Amino acid sequence: MRGTPYPTLGELLRRARATVAARPGALRLRAVGTSRAGRPLWLLSAGHGPRHILTVAGAHANEPVGGVTSLSLAERFAREPALLQESGCTWNFLLCLDPDGASLAGRWLTGRSGERLPGEGLQGERLPGEGRVAEATPTLRGYYRRFYRPAFAAQPEFPPVASDPRPVMPESEALVRLIDELRPVVQFSLHGVEVGGSFLQLTRAVPGAAAAYRRIAADLGIPLEHRPFDGMGWLAESPGVLVLPDSSPTEERDPSGFTSQATWLYAMRHGTVSAVVEAPFWSVAGVSDPRPVAEPRREVAEASEILLGRAKQLEAVVGELGPRSPETPEEIAHFTAARELMDIGPGVVDTWNSAELATTVGNSVSLGVAARRIPLRAAAMMRQALGGGAPALDTLVETWARELASTFDARWVPVADQIELQIRTMLALARALV
Repeated sequence: MRGTPYPTLGELLRRARATVAARPGALRLRAVGTSRAGRPLWLLSAGHGPRHILTVAGAHANEPVGGVTSLSLAERFAREPALLQESGCTWNFLLCLDPDGASLAGRWLTGRSGERLPGEGLQGERLPGEGRVAEATPTLRGYYRRFYRPAFAAQPEFPPVASDPRPVMPESEALVRLIDELRPVVQFSLHGVEVGGSFLQLTRAVPGAAAAYRRIAADLGIPLEHRPFDGMGWLAESPGVLVLPDSSPTEERDPSGFTSQATWLYAMRHGTVSAVVEAPFWSVAGVSDPRPVAEPRREVAEASEILLGRAKQLEAVVGELGPRSPETPEEIAHFTAARELMDIGPGVVDTWNSAELATTVGNSVSLGVAARRIPLRAAAMMRQALGGGAPALDTLVETWARELASTFDARWVPVADQIELQIRTMLALARALV
């Protein structure tokens, strides 16, 4: 992990193949499907137990930590087989669920030529006498200049409900087939959030899980979201831990109006416990502050004003550019996702107003981050969708990225700590469930 924030998708696959070749009896690699563009979906398996554990990485294109976490744990199993044998399970790692999206989002790690950008968005210190740098420290500016996250309906962890006329993505079909084949005891979905704290979502309460998770985060110095508003209908078992209520519907509706059946909920038909593990790239200590706020509605109103105001500002900048249309498939993908985020502001605000949010300082901070993150993501993707040459969009992205970092004192979390958070959490939950 020296000298790079994360491996690219190609680097991840090359490392997986090399590891399997070095330990053919311990690890196995097979394709379990293909993406819309024909890229293979690779499953790395360790162990030969009759029961299965499934880890899904790369469900969101802009969240590369899950892939390297998966490979790191698989390599550990190969070195320490007793660690896996004690569970009596085969552990399966889907290395990247959305390789098409990752190929676009990964450009914040590489240039268009595929070469690393040692100076853009990375700040590293050269190690004496070795001609290499210590782990590069990315900047939010560099991260957002090449940001990509697909529109809601193009995220394969969330296939449309049966009544939706849109076809199910092949990546979604592959994951559902895999769940039906393995019937895993537990399914982990590894995610990352740009700015904020860590949190854990469980489809069923697991005794001891919340306490173990809090200890792991504390050991690593990673703040927990005091009350994440992701999964606002879920129960807050403790700070940073959400549990699906028994009466929760099996469908999820996002602010764009797209309704889906999350693949973590689909797995429940096999008795599977799904666990979504979020690791922050840049941490914000304030999200863990449990102190109550005096006027929650005022906090929500201020966050809403920021979100809607910046969406309006972005709309004006795009309008001033005149009639431009995305031309390439990549530009169209960026434009579609950006346009969706520019339009969801009123729906997001309605959701915020209908829930009991911003009751603590930590939740208020999380809300403030989200209010800035949504329009920043939109501006970042619109900048790429319109083919560059738009200084006003460049300025918005740079200004908003710097303001997000400075307002919340965002601190880069070393990749090793992000990986360790997810590995320790998975091992603790696996022990509790198996």
